[in-house]
Amino acid sequence: MPRFDGFVPGRWPLDAIGAGGFRFAEMSHKGSIIATPAGIRIWPVTQFSELTLASLQPVLDEAEAIDFLIIGTGADIAFIPPALREPLKQAGITVEGMATGAAARTYNVLVGEDRRVAAALIAIP
Repeated sequence: MPRFDGFVPGRWPLDAIGAGGFRFAEMSHKGSIIATPAGIRIWPVTQFSELTLASLQPVLDEAEAIDFLIIGTGADIAFIPPALREPLKQAGITVEGMATGAAARTYNVLVGEDRRVAAALIAIP
């Protein structure tokens, strides 16, 4: 299976998660990813405490094409603080945080329904 080199264009469901990474588009990647309508890219966030508005810039850049952002917070659920939630809301994006496994499954369902969704997923070691 080819390794992911940073960006793959298009909307792809996630084929598998675990072992510190993800499989999608007949590729695999160890580490976190961010998936937007434009494509899937490497996301340098490795734990929830590193999550910033700047790290979510790819989502903000595509705000006109996104209604809903799912943040996979790692192995545990974490509360998305207002400092992140409010700027996304102002851009017209509803945000929901959940453990990464649940976030990936929810993302797949919404992509399958052709919904305007993005996902920022912290890999689980």
